[in-house]
Amino acid sequence: MTSRQRPGDPLAATEAWFLEHGLSYFVPAERAAAREALTRRRVLPALAVVAVVAAVLAGLLGWLSSQVAAAPAVLLTVAGVGAVGYALTALRARPIVGWALKRTLSSLGSVVSTASRALPLLLVFIAFLFINAEAWQMTSHLGFGTLWLTALLLLGLGTVFLLVRLPEEVDQADDAVDDAFLLRACRGTPLEGACREMVEDPSADPARHAEVTGYERWNLIVVLLVIQAVQVVVLVAAVFGFLLVFGSLIVNEDVQQLWTGEGTSHLAFLTNVSAELVKVSLFLASFSGLYFTVSAITDETYRGQFFSAVMVHLERAVGVRAVYLALRERRTQDAP
Repeated sequence: MTSRQRPGDPLAATEAWFLEHGLSYFVPAERAAAREALTRRRVLPALAVVAVVAAVLAGLLGWLSSQVAAAPAVLLTVAGVGAVGYALTALRARPIVGWALKRTLSSLGSVVSTASRALPLLLVFIAFLFINAEAWQMTSHLGFGTLWLTALLLLGLGTVFLLVRLPEEVDQADDAVDDAFLLRACRGTPLEGACREMVEDPSADPARHAEVTGYERWNLIVVLLVIQAVQVVVLVAAVFGFLLVFGSLIVNEDVQQLWTGEGTSHLAFLTNVSAELVKVSLFLASFSGLYFTVSAITDETYRGQFFSAVMVHLERAVGVRAVYLALRERRTQDAP
C-alpha cells in the first residue's frame, strides 16, 4: 500500500489538512495537476476561447455604446474573469481562495478595525477632492467605458504593488525555523506526534525543509493577496457609500450643475443621487482603494495589525510542510 492508502496515515491526514487550510499546492498531486494545467496544450485552447469571447463582447459593447474606451475595458475584464476562472478550476486554486475568503469573512471585525485606521485621514483627503469643481468636471465628462477602464487601471496598479511586496512577507515566515518553531506549528495537526519524534531524534533535521519555493510559495502569496483584496473591497465600498450619502445631502442639483457646467441626470429610483455623483464617488472610491493598498503594506501601523494574525497561519504552514517533507523523505529511504 502507498502512504496515502494506509489507515490513519499521518501523511494522508496532513494532505487533507493542507486542503482544508487553503494549501493546495503543498499536496504533491494537486501541485502536479496545476503544473500540467500550465502546459501549452492546456493553456492555448483556453486562451483562444477567452480571446474570442473577449473580442466579440468588446466589439459589440463598443459599437452599441459608441465609446472607444468601452472595448479595452470589456477586453481586460473578460480576460481577468477568464484567468480567475481557469485558476479556480484547472489550477486547483479554489481551496486557496475559498479558505482565504472564509477566514477573512469570519474575522470581519478585525478587517473593519484595520480599515478604520485608514479611514479618518483618507476621508479628509477624499472629501477635499470631493468638494471640488474640477473633480466633478473631469468625471462628469468621462463616459462609462473610460471610467471603467480607469478603475481597472487602479486595480491593476494595486495588484502589481501587492505582487511585488507580498513575497517579501512570505519569505520572512521561513527565516527562523528551529525545533521550538516546528513544535509550535505542528501542535493540533496530524503531524504533532511525528514532529515531536523527529525533534527528539538527533539524526532527523526537518528544519532543512523549511524554505518554501515554487508553487508552494505562490500558494502563500495568493492567500495574502485574497485577504488583502477583501479588505480593500470593504474600504472601497465604505468610501463609495459615504460619498453617495454625503453628496446627496450637501451637493444639491444647482451646485452640481454649476460644477459640471451642464445639466444633471438623476437616477429613477434615487431622486437625490445623480449620475454625476455616482461617477465622482466611484472614481474617488477606486483611488482610495489604491491608497489603502499601498498604506497597508508600507505603513508600520497597518502592517502590524494586518500581518500579525496572517503570519501565524504562514508560520504554521511552513512548519507543518517541513515535517511533512521530512516524513516523506524518511518513508522513501525506508522503503524496500
